[in-house]
Amino acid sequence: MKASGAELDANALLRADEIPNDWVMYHQSYKSWHYSALDQINAGNVKDLKVAWIHTPGANKRGVQSVPIVVDGILYYTTSNSQIWALDGATGAFLWKFEPKIDQERAEGTVYNPYNRGVAAAYGNLYVGTVDGRLIAVDMKTGKPVWETQILTVDKGNKGFTGAPLVVKDKVIIGADGGELSGCCGPITAVDARSGKIVWQFDTIGGDERSRASWKNDSWKTGGGGGWMTGGYDPKTDTVFWGTANPAPDYDWSFDKWQTEGPRPGDNLYTSGVVALDPNTGKLKSYFQENPHDNWDFDGAVGEFVMLDRDGKSYVVHPNKGGYVYVYNRDVSNDQLKIENVWHLGKTSNFVKDVDPKTGQLIGRRELHEGMNKMLCPAIDGAISWNSGSYSPDTGLYYKIGQEFCADQEVVKVDKPADFSGKLYLGATWTVVAPPGHDKAYGHVDARDPITGKVAWSVKYPEPPLASLLSTAGGLVFVPDARGWLHALDAKTGKDLWKANDGVLHNGGIISYEANGKQYIAVVTGFPSMVSEGYPAMFGPPYTMMEQNTGALIVYTLE
Repeated sequence: MKASGAELDANALLRADEIPNDWVMYHQSYKSWHYSALDQINAGNVKDLKVAWIHTPGANKRGVQSVPIVVDGILYYTTSNSQIWALDGATGAFLWKFEPKIDQERAEGTVYNPYNRGVAAAYGNLYVGTVDGRLIAVDMKTGKPVWETQILTVDKGNKGFTGAPLVVKDKVIIGADGGELSGCCGPITAVDARSGKIVWQFDTIGGDERSRASWKNDSWKTGGGGGWMTGGYDPKTDTVFWGTANPAPDYDWSFDKWQTEGPRPGDNLYTSGVVALDPNTGKLKSYFQENPHDNWDFDGAVGEFVMLDRDGKSYVVHPNKGGYVYVYNRDVSNDQLKIENVWHLGKTSNFVKDVDPKTGQLIGRRELHEGMNKMLCPAIDGAISWNSGSYSPDTGLYYKIGQEFCADQEVVKVDKPADFSGKLYLGATWTVVAPPGHDKAYGHVDARDPITGKVAWSVKYPEPPLASLLSTAGGLVFVPDARGWLHALDAKTGKDLWKANDGVLHNGGIISYEANGKQYIAVVTGFPSMVSEGYPAMFGPPYTMMEQNTGALIVYTLE
């Protein structure tokens, strides 16, 4: 099955996993497997993989972080300031570039400027969010703007968009960043895909009475929130699942009195968890707050919702920054999502003693007191980052990166900013340190049963890899590591079968597609990100010598 840009409608998107030649959405399909059914490149011949072509977009602050997409053999990817590039997937030939004019004063006023993580495609358009709060539709054939909608304004906080949108039916859905900013209301917004008209908005904080009651002293007005990465969609229940961001300030000095004292007393709904929304109306169907009153910046907005069916049950597997992977039942008929299991990916953790695998409740919270809190694990960047793992239906395994580092966290009282001001609101400074028993931080790629968490194999990396993973029907798992090496591992054993150096850290997406009868692997590079900008001080070479604020798209195929 193929789908041209014009034919890529709601029905075609439902069958995205039946279009292996292309990669038509951020997570490949609504299943969010990051898996390619192509097998021309396989464990037997991957040793013959060579560079087919390279595209260098020029200077890019914080590197290239997007997941490319491919529609009818044309590859599209984004770079800094929401620029979109269109290239011939077989040759790399330049087709067009779209470069929106960005409000740089507003954009530079946030910590999220100016990276962008991807586009959505449907109805002949590409859809991209901007750091200054707009959603723009661009004609896929010409690169000309079709419409733009200013969704977020500064009157409720200086929030914008860095994640890729998600098209569901006739709507484009996108979540705001700004969890660290003293604004409101962390919206997730749907617009009409053809006209750009706003259809609905769900506020992750302050949007209903239950939420406002969980932020005493009207602290929701400076509460951050949001949903900064791409969510998921389950056609079976007609439900959008979206991960929600941390509250502001990130760190709370009230210690164990956080229910009644401090800058944001209460549970702070609906931050640091998952909301299940009706895609037609934006109405809340169900939710689960994974970290009530999150005091560690371990939110659920990393954006991965792996849809699986097994033994008569429908699951959605969702990791969060704290390193715990929540396995939910996709039944949304109850007020709160049903927990089927919770398992721990990270090897280093002390922010809680555990999470109850039956209820999802935190056991033994580590509250932070004013002053120095030594060895908080994991560090603010999380045991899991926003990069996506991959599920292979061939092996039944879920491949996911774990990050092992801790932080010495100094919590400080800060003055409450004005309501809706959009000012940075942190409440702490920190120094990243190695986990107990280790000289340096490190990372690993695990192959696990996605429901039980049972480990099949694990490969250690000297520094945490920061890019997404790709599994294929060729029996491979591709791991773009932090040192610039792209690895092809045996999906069953984790054995390293092939590697090539792309010259700089990987910090974005990797996909596979077919053009003119050949299978390709496309990966982006770029350094530094908000996480990897600390790598030179933590690890030294090669990060002290890597070229900064640049990046490339590198495409491989068989000789």
